[in-house]
Amino acid sequence: MGNEPRLGSKVFYKIGEVSKISKLPAYVLRFWESEFSFLRPKKSRGNQRLYVQKDVDTVLEIKRMLYDEGHTLAGVKRYWARRGRVTVKKQSSRKELAQRVRGDLQAIIRMIDSHSS
Repeated sequence: MGNEPRLGSKVFYKIGEVSKISKLPAYVLRFWESEFSFLRPKKSRGNQRLYVQKDVDTVLEIKRMLYDEGHTLAGVKRYWARRGRVTVKKQSSRKELAQRVRGDLQAIIRMIDSHSS
């Protein structure tokens, strides 16, 4: 335990350090970045992820909700969306998805109507 990074002792944490602090594999942290638009660590010139304290706290909160409380990934996303942590990019992609679903439903209705005539 002597060589584990202490939370709050640094300005930036590399992904390996966040992995040790959170006891999560680095691939899980990278996956969460793809799922939670607000979890975007800075990148160094060498393209290493640099997490700030707020990012680490967010990782620990997501982990608690998923692993300790048993929430689903979708449930955690809804929770963070209610807290206003969804980026504009995520919101616009939801709008695009809604438009595609609406178009698909209209096509299905037209197909059903043409078969029933």
